[in-house]
Amino acid sequence: MADISKEQVRHVADLARLALTEEEVETLAKQLGDIIDYAELLNELDTDNVEPTTHVLDIKNVLRKDEPKKWITQEEALKNAPDVQDGQFRVPAILE
Repeated sequence: MADISKEQVRHVADLARLALTEEEVETLAKQLGDIIDYAELLNELDTDNVEPTTHVLDIKNVLRKDEPKKWITQEEALKNAPDVQDGQFRVPAILE
């Protein structure tokens, strides 16, 4: 069994800015130890003839061809704006 100390749980909780009770620390120490034990079972698998992969399925990103096209002008973009100043959209301030 992987030994996860209560001090390690407290340290990680502190890093995550979590306030834990002593009961929660004990519970998490046991649960995290169990999780690590379960994950260590993967070390028993024979992976010598298995190719490394980044995804279970053989998928590829399908992207459109990057072709230049005509865009609207700045004036056209701003013509329906409710408020314009110095060639830009003017919006209400959100900071004081």
